[in-house]
Amino acid sequence: MSTTTTTTHTVTADNVIRLFPEVDASLASSHRKPVQDNDLEGYDEEQIRLMEEVCIVLDRDDNPIGSASKKVCHLMKNIDQGLLHRAFSVFLFDSQNRLLLQQRASEKITFPDMWTNTCCSHPLGVPGETGAELDAAVQGVRRAAQRKLGHELGIKSEQVPLEKFEFLTRIHYMAPSDGKWGEHEIDYILFIKANVDLEINPNEVRDSLYVSEEDLKMMFKDNSLKFTPWFKLICQSMLFQWWEHLDEGLERYKGEKQIRRM
Repeated sequence: MSTTTTTTHTVTADNVIRLFPEVDASLASSHRKPVQDNDLEGYDEEQIRLMEEVCIVLDRDDNPIGSASKKVCHLMKNIDQGLLHRAFSVFLFDSQNRLLLQQRASEKITFPDMWTNTCCSHPLGVPGETGAELDAAVQGVRRAAQRKLGHELGIKSEQVPLEKFEFLTRIHYMAPSDGKWGEHEIDYILFIKANVDLEINPNEVRDSLYVSEEDLKMMFKDNSLKFTPWFKLICQSMLFQWWEHLDEGLERYKGEKQIRRM
C-alpha cells in the first residue's frame, strides 16, 4: 500500500504570495497596525481598534480607486492632500415623524460629544458593502447602515430592513475635527421611517433623543450644544425641506444622481 506525504507550510506575510498567488496581501500590509502608533496614543482602546477598519477610497466622482484604514482616511495630513472616502448618514424617523439624534461618545476619536443624526459611518471595503455603479453603491451603504445601527444603537436588523432605507443624495464635504483628525467624504444620505428599540453602545453613543423639527431648531439656538459639521451642513441646506415631505412628496428628492458639493 502506498502512502501520501503532505507537507504543511507555516504561512507568513513573507511567503503567502509565493505559496498562494491568488491571495491579495496588499490589504494586510497596508492596514497592519504598527507596534507603536503615536497618532493613536492615549485614545480609547476600542476606538483605536476600529481605526483599523478598511474604508473605500474614492476619486472626486465617487469611483472606488482603492482602500485604506479608517485612521489613514481621517488624518488631516492626508485629507489636505485630497484623500477622499465613502460614508453614509442615516436619518431615522419614528411613526410621529420625530428624528432620532445621537450624541457621540466622549471616547470617539473624531468629533467626540457632538450631536448628530441617527447614525454616521462608513461602508467597508468588504464584499457586500462596496460598489462602483450607483445602484450597487447604494445597496452597499444600506447594508453598512443596518450593521452600524446595530453596533451603535442596538437596533435589530429586522426593525430596519434594507428595502426601507431610502437613498436621497450624496454630499461631498471636508471638515476638520481638530488639528490632527477630520473628515473628507462623499456621504450617502439615507432616510428610514421605523419604530425601533434602542440598546445603546456607550462606547459609541453618549445620549440619544427624538426631536421634532421645532425641537431641533431650538437646539441649534443653544450655544452650549455642539453639532457635527456634516449634520449642520445637511440641516442648513436640505433637511427641513425633506422632512416636510416625509409622508408625501419625498419621491421627488429620492435617487439624485448628481453629487452635491458643499
